[in-house]
Amino acid sequence: MSRPAVFAVLILALLATSAGCTDPGPERTTLMVIPAGSLLYPLEDIEAAFESQHPDIDVRIEGHGSIQAIRQVTDLGREVDVVAVADASLIPDMMYTPMGEGEENYTDWYVSFAGNEVVIAYTDRSSGADEITAENWYRVLARPDVRVGFSNPMLDACGYRAIMVTALAQEHYGEPGLFEAVIGGSFNPPITAVRTDGVTTITLPERMRPADEKVAIRDGSIYLLSLLDAGGIDYAFEYRSVAEEHGLRWIDLPPEINLGSAENADDYQRVHVTLGFQRFQSVRSERIGQPIVYAITIPTNAPHPDEAGMFVDFVLEVFQEGRPGWPEPETATVYHATG
Repeated sequence: MSRPAVFAVLILALLATSAGCTDPGPERTTLMVIPAGSLLYPLEDIEAAFESQHPDIDVRIEGHGSIQAIRQVTDLGREVDVVAVADASLIPDMMYTPMGEGEENYTDWYVSFAGNEVVIAYTDRSSGADEITAENWYRVLARPDVRVGFSNPMLDACGYRAIMVTALAQEHYGEPGLFEAVIGGSFNPPITAVRTDGVTTITLPERMRPADEKVAIRDGSIYLLSLLDAGGIDYAFEYRSVAEEHGLRWIDLPPEINLGSAENADDYQRVHVTLGFQRFQSVRSERIGQPIVYAITIPTNAPHPDEAGMFVDFVLEVFQEGRPGWPEPETATVYHATG
């Protein structure tokens, strides 16, 4: 046999041996998890820890605003294993089918597992950073040259909560015109806060389009971070956990307006935000102020319900132990659909 032929045989033998030693092992189960954007940071750690205990499961996490997270199942028909949102009330409102419609629920239970609160996040480069305090924050944000960001209320819970906080602040501080100066006046036509019989109602247009550069809107609150870091905005309405996890400066707001206090639930209910769209049939348009509660569920069409249940249990266990940057752990409570 010629030398080139010998080399060819050796190479083929090596390739065959190498192929025989490369055993891909059993195929992993892919678990699709769609959470609210504010959960992305803690879920990165949870994903790694869960997969280390369950190497046969590959957790895939895809963040969205809370409304958009649920719409992946209800409107877009995606097969999702786990959905986690920053507003527990969205699950019964969007995933339970009203009685009499003859359709199955997208889920018939959820577990509440964490709380949060709204803060005003900023950086050292923000206009007014050297003078803003918990007492004057709304005056700083009201300045014409100060740029403010919040997430799209049509897609994300933090967006309509930013509007609620600003409306509550107007009453709490006794400052007529505060809502218009910080948010409402930057739209055409302006968005107004109307107070009737002790309840403030804000009706939003179908398309949230700022009329000037004072206000910036992004699809989710998490997407405001890069804009804040680049100086595109000076201040952002964010969850406290997000501000702390990403090393931002922030202003703590009074419990009467920060949506983080169960004792102030009656105060929060005095503000209603009506989402002014007809495009998303699964979304109920009126959101009523209430303490922030996160919730998690498994859709009825989840491809891997057993593995999803294991992951949900793991998430609940981690949050019950407490998370840096998050409030004291909430008691995990299971809620079931009725009727």
